[in-house]
Amino acid sequence: MTASVIRDVTCPFCGLACDDLVVDTTGDRLAVRENGCPIAVPAFAGAPGRGAARVGGREVPLVEAYAEAARLLRAAKRPLFGGLGTDVGGSRAVGRLADRTGAILDHMNSAAVVRNLLVLQDGGWITTTLSEIRNRCDLLVAVGGDILSRFPRFFERTLGAGETLFGARTPVEIVFLGKGPAADVKLPGQVRVIPCDTARLGEALGALRALVAGKPVLAADIAGQPLATWQGLADRLRAAKYGVMPWATADLDVPHADLMVQALADLLRELNRETRFAGLPLGGAEGDVTSDAVHLWQTGYGTRVSLARGVPEQDLHRFATPRLLAEGAVDLLLWISSFNATRVPPRAAIPTIVLGHAAMTLAEPPAVFIPVGTPGVDHAGQYFRTDRVIALPLASLRSSALPSVADALAAIEARLGEAR
Repeated sequence: MTASVIRDVTCPFCGLACDDLVVDTTGDRLAVRENGCPIAVPAFAGAPGRGAARVGGREVPLVEAYAEAARLLRAAKRPLFGGLGTDVGGSRAVGRLADRTGAILDHMNSAAVVRNLLVLQDGGWITTTLSEIRNRCDLLVAVGGDILSRFPRFFERTLGAGETLFGARTPVEIVFLGKGPAADVKLPGQVRVIPCDTARLGEALGALRALVAGKPVLAADIAGQPLATWQGLADRLRAAKYGVMPWATADLDVPHADLMVQALADLLRELNRETRFAGLPLGGAEGDVTSDAVHLWQTGYGTRVSLARGVPEQDLHRFATPRLLAEGAVDLLLWISSFNATRVPPRAAIPTIVLGHAAMTLAEPPAVFIPVGTPGVDHAGQYFRTDRVIALPLASLRSSALPSVADALAAIEARLGEAR
């Protein structure tokens, strides 16, 4: 096989969408040679998928799988389109098919996404971008998780740059509020960790807001830390010239986590009375930001939207996949997961159509399984970055006979016949 090297490859396997990878291809085997990370390297190195289309566990030609999927969709009264792990083209095709079939849309990561949406819809927030962090940030307070577990190159891609738009980088301080990184991790700046249990982050953020505003706080201990610790952090927050608080709501998996995000948004508003401080919600795994962005421009909403009544209707609680399946409120599940073979559909007592990664293994055969290519590996596409300001191009890195999600859905739609 002829070896070739492709530079400036965009990675679709986390929300950073790093666009500087160097990937070596020998035949259809891929290896990240430069600028990889613990997520990207194994994801690109996966063996090329050659999964077969199946109907009821029986291998069939693709066209037969498309026809059976269309038959099931025609028969469904209230279909649910879940998973939704795909690129821009796939998300647009999902929206078209949902509009035609009156489906409900709910991304596999929406439980985390909704924690942010509830706050954004209620009162808004002040946020920034990765580029602004790179160019301006002098204090970064990571709230909740260590960031690196989900976004391994975050600090390298933002604070690690030696030069900024305005010249040489000024010294930066990094504070982890909650969980810190491993002891051997080297970060570009002075690092401090303030341990805090996730369930008590709201308490800590509320106290910080009061201290920043100059309000008296009578408690001697807040969220497991002495008041002096929080007073020192509040003073440092107020002294920042351009501070940033990133958080990943996937790390805030506790009851009423949206109230923590609300407390963070309120703290940011208070800080901006005297200085410049912004948040950055981190997401993008499995195309959740991409799906949300596309359906936002298509319907006026993002996730958990029903098109059953002919107009978009969002309900962040009622249209959650676990609730819909548990209550028997839907009669067909169409599940899409093109980036990750492990994100399989939930068990459901209804017909299930899966457009899945070719290496996906299912405990029970679905009604229809259609193997699809991975965007940015098997076919070209576009992918929204976590800060939502840009959709980056994805390249086709190897020859593949697998259809894209967009092509598979178009083939199914073409077999639906007349619209309802």
